Amino acid sequence: MKKIIVLLFIGLFSSAATAEEWAFDVYLDKSKMGQHTFTLTEKDGTTTLTSRAKFNVKVLFVNAYSYDHLAIETWNKNCLSNIESKTTENKIHTTVNGKLDSGHFVVDVSGKPQQTLPQCVSSFAYWNPKIVDQNTLLNPQNGEYLKTHFDNLGTENIMVKGKPTDTTHYRLLTAPGSKIKLNIELWYVGDKVDNKQWVALKSTTPEGYVINYKLI
Repeated sequence: MKKIIVLLFIGLFSSAATAEEWAFDVYLDKSKMGQHTFTLTEKDGTTTLTSRAKFNVKVLFVNAYSYDHLAIETWNKNCLSNIESKTTENKIHTTVNGKLDSGHFVVDVSGKPQQTLPQCVSSFAYWNPKIVDQNTLLNPQNGEYLKTHFDNLGTENIMVKGKPTDTTHYRLLTAPGSKIKLNIELWYVGDKVDNKQWVALKSTTPEGYVINYKLI
């Protein structure tokens, strides 16, 4: 469940900063375990995403799982130019730092060898509907660079903030043969790429747990 949960693991140009926010209550099966908020700001052509997540799972009033994550990403169009993240998962601390350097995106993860990735890298940027065109994604918590693919599951009417809403439904999976198995579903509102808005997420873990993001 750990590797899946961390992935659940966000603007218009003007001289002044503009901001957009996606705030979700996060549920494990039917129990609320915390919140995940994505704030996207744009100023002078620079796009910055701040992702904050805090989860706590209790079993019989005992803390069974805790997760505290902060990531700050800087984007140039659809490519990362910088990422800094700090995560505490069950008292284990991990930091990730990545930046463009000499035509590559270089990633340092605490306790691991440095990675040299292609120049244009995307994280799990669910807020950007163009993510569905990506076939590799960078995990902002632990620096894993994963081969992925998206399936378009068609249109679906779901509840968003208590209202029936027509959406486009996608499924995100890791490529066949990958050691990490993802099964993440995403829903977007809008009929064109430039105006699609992310409104929901569901992930089913290999252990059968269901994680739901519900827009606040």
